[in-house]
Amino acid sequence: MSKICQITGKKAITGNNVSHSKRRTKRKFNVNLFNKKFYWVEQDAWITLSVSANGLRTINKLGLDAAIKKAAEKGYLTEIKYLAF
Repeated sequence: MSKICQITGKKAITGNNVSHSKRRTKRKFNVNLFNKKFYWVEQDAWITLSVSANGLRTINKLGLDAAIKKAAEKGYLTEIKYLAF
């Protein structure tokens, strides 16, 4: 599973480690991702999303259904794992 937020589309970027002597070596800046379970009321199902901290704030602000629809329109949401209990 790649390190991409399914709500905001954020992914790892590359940059440089800069030492005291100003030598530069490549490094990655990873996303602050969480695998989180949500209860989707409209579908009456539990789903698991890989979401960044910013994605969690977006879900809290807009609501789960609106955030999922917006992410699907932008193409960030590739698949949703449904959990059956």
